[in-house]
Amino acid sequence: MKPSPRRPSLRRRLALLTAATLVAAPGLIGAAANAEESPSPGDEKLTFTVGMTNQPDSFNPFLGIEIESYEMWALTYDYLVSVSPQDLSPQPALATDWESSEDGLTWTFDIREGVMWSDGEPLTAADIAFTYNRIIDGGPEAGTWEAWLRSAEKVTAPDDTTLVIEMSKPNAAFPMIPVPIVPQHVWSELSEKEVKSYGNEPPNVVGSGPFRLVEGSAGGSTIRFEKNPDYWRGTPNVDEVVFRVFKAADPAVQALKKGEIDFVSGITPTQVNALEGEDGITASNSDYPGFDEIAFNAGAVNLETGKPIGDANPAVLDPKFRFALGFAIDREAIRDRVYEGAGEIGSTIIPPFYPRFHWEPPEEDAFTFDLERAGQLLDEAGYTVGSDGLRTLPDGKPIGTLRLIGRSDSETSLDVLQYFQEWLGELGIDAEVQSMESSKLTNVILDGEFDVFEWGWYVDPDPGSMLSYLTCGQREAWSDTWYCNEEYDQLYDQQQAETDEDARAELIDRMQEIAYYDAPYLLTVYNTTGEAWRSDRWEGFVPMPDPGGMRVFTLDVHNYIDVRPVSEETAGGDEGGLSGAVVGGLVVGGIAVAGVIGALAFRRRDRATAEDRE
Repeated sequence: MKPSPRRPSLRRRLALLTAATLVAAPGLIGAAANAEESPSPGDEKLTFTVGMTNQPDSFNPFLGIEIESYEMWALTYDYLVSVSPQDLSPQPALATDWESSEDGLTWTFDIREGVMWSDGEPLTAADIAFTYNRIIDGGPEAGTWEAWLRSAEKVTAPDDTTLVIEMSKPNAAFPMIPVPIVPQHVWSELSEKEVKSYGNEPPNVVGSGPFRLVEGSAGGSTIRFEKNPDYWRGTPNVDEVVFRVFKAADPAVQALKKGEIDFVSGITPTQVNALEGEDGITASNSDYPGFDEIAFNAGAVNLETGKPIGDANPAVLDPKFRFALGFAIDREAIRDRVYEGAGEIGSTIIPPFYPRFHWEPPEEDAFTFDLERAGQLLDEAGYTVGSDGLRTLPDGKPIGTLRLIGRSDSETSLDVLQYFQEWLGELGIDAEVQSMESSKLTNVILDGEFDVFEWGWYVDPDPGSMLSYLTCGQREAWSDTWYCNEEYDQLYDQQQAETDEDARAELIDRMQEIAYYDAPYLLTVYNTTGEAWRSDRWEGFVPMPDPGGMRVFTLDVHNYIDVRPVSEETAGGDEGGLSGAVVGGLVVGGIAVAGVIGALAFRRRDRATAEDRE
């Protein structure tokens, strides 16, 4: 859910893609038997077809929260700066070069000449300045993207090829600003009120990206993009990209085997193993920069009055209670039984995928499955066992029944909470698992009417966005726990302005430590994701990062641009090449997996989608 709750953007939450069985919401079309076969590479129109188990919720880059939406934006729009598939370092995109003043308060970007909008208008620095200023002004555009432009005060375009960003204090994430650039001559006609409901759907979509959105609607079953023949980096190798929605991952895998789709992502390790022997198909488990977690209501409040809202169980509002339950989760069992042995045991909110900023708790407090210690910590915090065998609140009143909300569109989510329910029972805590659609859960979280839920996040290369989701200012926005800690907020502002990487890492370590002991999230696993594609028909995929990373749902659209029909020399091969510079943005190329939420992309949220949370 998350960046989206998007909520405005929680989900992109975005944790995006959990490597688990994917199930779409009711009403989605498409069992494999109903999927239309995509033209083969030898047909007159070269079509690359992607299966999805979840739908984009908006083509408006200021409203959507699902990971699939981020993919649509990345194909439609350009970004100021991209990232290298090899090491995720900043690379030119709309900006061909950039420099910062010595004090880090002024950034100047040289903007590429000759880029055109799909309606024939030129894209200039003024479009970028317009997009960023709409976010800085704090309207609906700020919900998803504010964290990336924090401390930016003014953005100007002195001429068509120069962009200047003036800051109140340095921003350590720069020059990374993964915000889709929209055309000023279109969006300037929309008021803030109109932006909140603007669908940005065909035939009225004006973009500058490698593909043009020509068919489909948010929540629809088929989405079609045509290549942009005037794209500044060069024309994509395929004529069109088509996304089809399936009700579950199994039908999508069957469609891949039948040649009805070309790429599927987010499949389970069992499905990867089953596909490894299939002729013409390559399957792989890939590293994924995200995590899944059990999350708590840390204190929903009316931000204007400061008064509590919702109906959280008093126990979950207590950090000591939440921390104690960290020892009541058998993470190894969850990984082995629910995730089929894939992934790593989770601990803190910046995954080891980014070792520079990952913090591990001290050995004596590292969460292990230890019900005796969990019970001891609960006793010390006043949650003692009563005569009926159930624990009470510190005031002696019954705790009652904790509500554990799992996402109906994720079997993984529900399975994890079933196990958690059993372990809570062994501690004398009554709980019940409830199943709820992701979209409804987002609203429930905003209303504060929950105790516990399961979801996940996709984490960007720069940790700033993930860290921001736990700041007080993200409540009613990207925050999904209502967590608020003043020291954490102060450290967030400090790390955002700290340009010395070692000093910044120390601040981020302390932030992770605070969040670990306050425990609004109890992490379960760091994800991997399964991918499979028709390697007898397509080549050119480059994992991100290379090697070991994913080929879709990455931080760039290069695999959509560079995918091509296999040649006689490479038929059945695995990887391909990458040509030229690439544009920033999430890549799909395969089945969109939920939640997280990701934000992306870049993290776009980033929480993932239905499986992403994610």
